[in-house]
Amino acid sequence: MSSPALRDRACPLCGSHDAREEIASEPRAEACSLRDLHPYWYGIDQERRFFTYHRCAQCEQLYNRDFFDQRQLTDLYSAMLPNMAVVPESAIAATQRGYYDDAAPSVVAGGAYLEIGPDVGHLAREAARRGRFRHFWLFEPNRAVHPELRRAVGAMPTTIQSDMTDLSAVPDASVSLAAMVHVLDHLLDPAPMLRAVRAKLRQGGVLIIVTHNERSAMRRLLGRRWPVFCLQHPQLYNPRTIGRQLRQAGFGTVRVKRSRNVFPVDFLGRQALQAAGLRELHLPLPRWPVGLRLGNMLTLASAD
Repeated sequence: MSSPALRDRACPLCGSHDAREEIASEPRAEACSLRDLHPYWYGIDQERRFFTYHRCAQCEQLYNRDFFDQRQLTDLYSAMLPNMAVVPESAIAATQRGYYDDAAPSVVAGGAYLEIGPDVGHLAREAARRGRFRHFWLFEPNRAVHPELRRAVGAMPTTIQSDMTDLSAVPDASVSLAAMVHVLDHLLDPAPMLRAVRAKLRQGGVLIIVTHNERSAMRRLLGRRWPVFCLQHPQLYNPRTIGRQLRQAGFGTVRVKRSRNVFPVDFLGRQALQAAGLRELHLPLPRWPVGLRLGNMLTLASAD
């Protein structure tokens, strides 16, 4: 297989090519063939391998100058294995209920609901149960989860599509709440997607985004062992850079806060041991759910 195809990728925020190296794996992903990188695409492992992250000298965005091209990404995502992280559905659902709690006070009733990458529909289920939305527009590339996604929203009028890049079916200025949970930092070119979502929001509509925070204490503590440094993230945000990205896309007020995630204690213990290089050590830990504000952030952007 060939090596990753993109070289000297422009900053996804400002378009500059002036960037300094910040953190790299050993060996660097850009020095490997696509075949060599396949095992590292599927999740956290003891040995870290990722494309070298650079800091833009113009806007301070953290991003990969070398990366997969869109064809390679399509092939990799289509062959992606099921998520083997043992996080109970109840914990994931509790986390996403919290996301909806944060967005709900800002939502103007009566419009549509739009979500990019809803997976099995935890957040969409909350919106269907608690919100007053006329139509649900759900763009999920994994066709295998479409039946579960449809069940999540029940009898609500719903359109599910697999192409995340084409929002043309959604009427302009019709959406009250849009959502992108751990999607933005996976996109090769995030700016067009954000502009497209902005066009679909009605006056006063809100976009909720959940991303990792590359300025978090967890990132500083773990350094290159931070699990978020991986092959799936061509760029990573902090409160300043995500705010600028959204304002450039036409959004008005932008609010950023640390997000709360619910995890079982035993899962957190395993992840901590893996990060410390002690993956094979087994400890008898309880499965009690705990809510923590670790390395993620939640952003609310309004269509003022």
